Amino acid sequence: MKMNRITVATLLVAPLLLSACKKKTAGDPAGGGGEMAVPVVAFEAKRQPVSETLTLVGSIAANEMVEIKAETDGIVQDINFTEGQPVEKGQLLLRLDETKFAAALAEAEGNFTLSRVTYERARQLLKDNLISQQEYDQAAAVFNVSKATVERRQRELKDARVYAPFSGVIGARYVSPGQVISRTTSLSLLVDLDPVKVEVNVPERFLGQLQIGQELELSVAAFPNQKFRGKVFFIAPDIDPSTRTALVKAQIANPQHELKPGMFANLDLTLKVRDEAVVIPEAALVLTQDKTSVWVVGPDDTVQPRPVTVGLRMPGLVEITRGLQGGEKVITEGVQKVMPGAKVKPS
Repeated sequence: MKMNRITVATLLVAPLLLSACKKKTAGDPAGGGGEMAVPVVAFEAKRQPVSETLTLVGSIAANEMVEIKAETDGIVQDINFTEGQPVEKGQLLLRLDETKFAAALAEAEGNFTLSRVTYERARQLLKDNLISQQEYDQAAAVFNVSKATVERRQRELKDARVYAPFSGVIGARYVSPGQVISRTTSLSLLVDLDPVKVEVNVPERFLGQLQIGQELELSVAAFPNQKFRGKVFFIAPDIDPSTRTALVKAQIANPQHELKPGMFANLDLTLKVRDEAVVIPEAALVLTQDKTSVWVVGPDDTVQPRPVTVGLRMPGLVEITRGLQGGEKVITEGVQKVMPGAKVKPS
């Protein structure tokens, strides 16, 4: 009879224990009653400066460059420069044989002296009414012609010497002493290399974002790991109708003469700078047809999808211009495991 009472008590307690186990199993593993959080990788949207740049290919040009030529024909007497060396403005570069120019000047000066004496005598005689006005006019005309001839011969003598028109670096010389040259003969090349200019053709759709003083950065093949910086100083007032581009020039400091005229330049032209742009990893973007969204982690660790507008793209990062604020968290890994309102465990 006692055994039967124990059996009945056991049968009554078993259903209660089974019910308690079922309730515990339906909750979280710890028995807290919440759903299981999905582990994800989240990133906090940052505010940082972002530069919108236009990448183009331009050409390096000298600040000043001139082909050195003599202004008269003659024989090369002296060459007073060394190839590849810097020269100063006004420095004597080359001198032609001055013999014939000096002789012509001496002859002109002799004629001028005689004509001046004749003119002064004629002026006195006219004053005393001893010669006619016509005779005086003839003497005055000869005097003026002689004076002009002297000035021309002086200029021809001066043209026998070639001076540097500005400071720069002299190039290779193309003539030798004793060589007969004409005024069309190229003697050398003079180049001003500091600063240099970079010339680039910019598509017309970007011209509204350009202005004088805008900064740019460029690199050249000769120095691939070095960046050169400059500022825009010229924007062409017209558009090339064949290419629909405008010529833009910028000035680049070049104290070491590393940049040479004719070099190709890969340049980044800064169009806009936004100091407080919202930036997130590109992996956080979810593309659905023509819409872009991100999964935002709320303060209670629940997630919701949110449409966003994408701005500038950078290596591994993307700017968000609308739909997201700095400091909000977005999921970068694990978006395929979540649903709207789901609980997540960000790391």
